[in-house]
Amino acid sequence: MSGASYRDAGVDIDAGEAAVERIKPLVASTERAGVVGGIGGFGGLFDVAAAGYENPLLVSATDGVGTKALVASAARRFDTIGIDLVAMCVDDLVCQGAEPLFFLDYVSVGSLDADQMEGLVAGVAQGCRLANCALIGGEMAEHPGVMSADEFELVGFSVGAVERDRVITGERVEVGDVLVGLPSPNLRSNGFSLARKIMFEIAGRSLDDPAWEGADVSTAEALLDPSVIYTPAVLAAAQAADVRAVAHITGGGLPGNLNRVLPKNADAVVDTSSWTPPPIFAELARLGNVATDEMYRVFNMGVGMVLVVAPTDVEATLDSLQSNNHAAMIIGQIEPGTGQVTLA
Repeated sequence: MSGASYRDAGVDIDAGEAAVERIKPLVASTERAGVVGGIGGFGGLFDVAAAGYENPLLVSATDGVGTKALVASAARRFDTIGIDLVAMCVDDLVCQGAEPLFFLDYVSVGSLDADQMEGLVAGVAQGCRLANCALIGGEMAEHPGVMSADEFELVGFSVGAVERDRVITGERVEVGDVLVGLPSPNLRSNGFSLARKIMFEIAGRSLDDPAWEGADVSTAEALLDPSVIYTPAVLAAAQAADVRAVAHITGGGLPGNLNRVLPKNADAVVDTSSWTPPPIFAELARLGNVATDEMYRVFNMGVGMVLVVAPTDVEATLDSLQSNNHAAMIIGQIEPGTGQVTLA
């Protein structure tokens, strides 16, 4: 009688090693200046000086993809939410003016599926390439007994750098400054608990149904459309103009994120008529009979990032963002107040 093995307990070491071999080329595709060595060690090495910094501050961020993972699992499509993961992390870093340098991911699964793992990491690598950020390490773990065989959790961690005299803090925001919004074509990776409840429980939609009447995409395609990564465009705008604050519009929407960069004596007044939210938002509001205020508290409503800029730098900011393929628009201004966001 043979003894018990790790495989008997639900963990396949050989499959894990095979998966690592499959993702090595994906990791290599993200290499950038500053990377030292490759994956395989106990830690990832990065030389900040080699990346061109003289007196930098390091900025770190971590996040996950939330219950968007459940949609990916149900649709058996794993190659896009890695982009969301990178976006959620690096677009936080850039709010301080930081360039993302490197990224690490952590994937836990109930049972390791090499194709699934390769798809997840392929998405992370694509996100890193879009952000010019090196994927220098990570971890994959099987958790039988804790997670079912088809479950997974995807989280990430990123470190960026900014020269001390270029840090964006929001301290210089003042009355009269202008709000410049960067469009988001989708939900990004936020509000999916409500979106799933509306689509699948209240409306009884299937993943293959049209996302809305007349849509040329399915519900699955609309929900899994990956997040825009704004970081390179925001960094370019910060070089071209006087960007005084940056707010990443994630969970909490405009009211719960733009307020984080406001001084106590000023409000951000957002003109919600200055853009048209993509149709997925109107469909969720209609199907769930969701109040407008609640929609703006939960979802980005078509604005994924807001830059607060001096009035004299609005044109330079818009030109820079538009030259980096973002149809940026003026969405409001800073007015006297108490640090609140007003939706007008």
